[in-house]
Amino acid sequence: MAPTKAPDSSRRSDRSRRAIHDAALALVGEVGYRRTTIEGIAARAGVGKQTIYRWWPSKAAVLMEAFLDLAGRAAEEAGPRSGDTAQAAQGIPDSGDLTADLKLVLRATVDELNDPALEVPTRALTAEGIVDAQLGAEFVTKLLEPQLALYVTRLRAAQEAGHLRADADPRIALELLIGPLMHRWLLRTLPLTHAYADAIVDYTLGGLTPRP
Repeated sequence: MAPTKAPDSSRRSDRSRRAIHDAALALVGEVGYRRTTIEGIAARAGVGKQTIYRWWPSKAAVLMEAFLDLAGRAAEEAGPRSGDTAQAAQGIPDSGDLTADLKLVLRATVDELNDPALEVPTRALTAEGIVDAQLGAEFVTKLLEPQLALYVTRLRAAQEAGHLRADADPRIALELLIGPLMHRWLLRTLPLTHAYADAIVDYTLGGLTPRP
């Protein structure tokens, strides 16, 4: 008889972890962060509570890892299909044309915010992060800051190339770009479009006052 092959525990663990991620994201989208529980996640994923607590200390930790995993998967899946937009999602290109590069990456951000798979958990975690300081800080540190750092790097490169005022603060500049986008997305005041993203870049870099 051929020897029986032992089960691959690492593969089983990966499947369980992915099932937990998917269950957590589905529940937070359906019932909101506060009504999402470890028990509910475990039941949806088909695992025991002890499995979740062995890997994560809280539901916030589960959701944060699940969301980061989802964002990573979305970027990988977009890569071969979306060309420049996917490239912008991975980082801000430096073509030498600051306006074009910023429009490219803001359009990619619009696409992500309009994607239901990403929008629902992002909105839930963003809302809860406002009232839960610890979750909010983790959301900023693990998700937002690495993305914002890409803007700072690109804007500093533009300064060195003479394409941006030398005395401009890159952090304030990136907030002028990202702030209006997030404001419209959070309040749902008007549609979030590529044209709006382009206008933000034009207004930020060109200013609103007449030039001589």
